[in-house]
Amino acid sequence: MEYSQLIAQLTPEVYVRLKTAIEIGKWPDGRLLSADQKASCMEAVLRYQALKLDPKEHTGYMSNECGSSSNPAATSDNEQVLKIH
Repeated sequence: MEYSQLIAQLTPEVYVRLKTAIEIGKWPDGRLLSADQKASCMEAVLRYQALKLDPKEHTGYMSNECGSSSNPAATSDNEQVLKIH
């Protein structure tokens, strides 16, 4: 079986498990992911997203608009100054 066929047959449940394993660094049974396993899972998750999900559902998706651009009044009334000491 080719890799692309394997990705096409992944269920949403397996996709979520792979994504969670990457996020927490562990398999559901508690074993740690190796660096190679993490890389393989990441590739599978990204390929699954590209094949089966709308781009807005991809991990790390950011729209091309600033959130405040849809409400111009929000930028003037709700501005806050952030001071870093």
